[in-house]
Parts: sequence; C-alpha cells; structure tokens
Amino acid sequence: MKKSLPDPNVIFPIPNIKTVTYIKPTIKKPNIQVGEFSYFSDVNFEEHVTHHYDFNGDKLIIGKFCQIGAGVNFIMNGANHKMNSVTTFPFYIFEKWEQSPPPLSEMPLKGDTIVGNDVWIGQNVTILPGVKIGDGAIIGANSTVASDVPPYAIVVGNPARLIRKRFDEELIGILEDLKWWDMSIEEIQNMIPLLNDSDLPKVKKNLREMLKNNKREQLNGN
Repeated sequence: MKKSLPDPNVIFPIPNIKTVTYIKPTIKKPNIQVGEFSYFSDVNFEEHVTHHYDFNGDKLIIGKFCQIGAGVNFIMNGANHKMNSVTTFPFYIFEKWEQSPPPLSEMPLKGDTIVGNDVWIGQNVTILPGVKIGDGAIIGANSTVASDVPPYAIVVGNPARLIRKRFDEELIGILEDLKWWDMSIEEIQNMIPLLNDSDLPKVKKNLREMLKNNKREQLNGN
C-alpha cells in the first residue's frame, strides 16, 4: 500500500498540537509569500508582520522549509519615518494635522524582506525592513537583524553579528547548487538520512556525486 505524503496545505502539521503551523496555508495578504513546509511555532503569523502597508509596495518573501520560532517579528518599510527633514514626526498619519504624505522617493525604503530556504530563526528575533537572509542561515534567539545574512551563516546579537559559517565553502556551494528544497516530496523523503547525517565529509562526497549525476542526466535529456 502506498504511503501518504506530507501535505503542505495543512495548517497544523503535528498531530494534537495547535501551536505549530505551516505558514503558507494561513496567508491571506498578497504582499506576503511563503514557501511550502515553512512553519511558525505559534499561530496568526500575519500578526507578526508589522507596518506592512500596500502603498509602500514592499513584500515579505520566505522560502521553503524555514523554521520560525515563537515571538519572531518582521518589521516592514511602513515603520520608517522621513529622515531628510528637521523632524521625523509623521504628522500626516494623525487627524487634524495639516501635512500631506511625503512621496515614497523621500522615504528611507529598504525594499523587500527576503528569507531563503531552510532558514532557522530563533525565538523573539526581530527582522528589520529590507533584510536579505540566505539559504540555510541560523539566527540566534532574541537577535535583531538589521543587515543581510549570507547563506549558511550563524548570526546572533543586537545588532546581529556573524559568528561563523556552518560549513566550509565547498559544502555550501554544493548545497546552493543542489537546492534540495526544490526536489519532489518523494525525493526529499529518500534524502532525509543524508540530510541529517553529521558525518559531513561523507555528506559532501555523496551530495557531490548526486550533483554530478543530476547534471549528467540533464545533459543526456538534452
């Protein structure tokens, strides 16, 4: 009998646990995009994306298989105030003050906030507008991320600082080429023992061979 496969469209993926959610099926706002199987250790993920106003045009984009702890908050561009004038006070958003909204060109907009695939974000992390976090990165609990994070880096603190890379550059390059998160569910199921193996030289060797085979198959297919 064929086994059933993990379903990315369920909201509560752990039996009898209602405090961990797959994020994608909960999203209603078009300016938030989340990949399959990324989870949040809480509910109501959209409530943790603040100052996210349509008129700014910025997006929050999160990849697949991300692990996001409780209390994580994404602060979007709407939190920024006009800084090239004497006061930063936003009179225009409050009633009865006579100020027209400034044009977006005069606002310190940072662009989209982008989180890669297989990123682990610890509890109570704050991610500021426009930050780009690479695949496989780890963000330590209670950190404030104000600048971009390289793939497979570990950062902690306020502001978050690089502690070290998780792997050597060769293995990072292999993982970035492989993009296991884009494989089929069946392929990922078969890869789980390798993805969880702590013998990194063996993992590197096997993944390198897998990449070679994939490229060979692509060439033969063409």
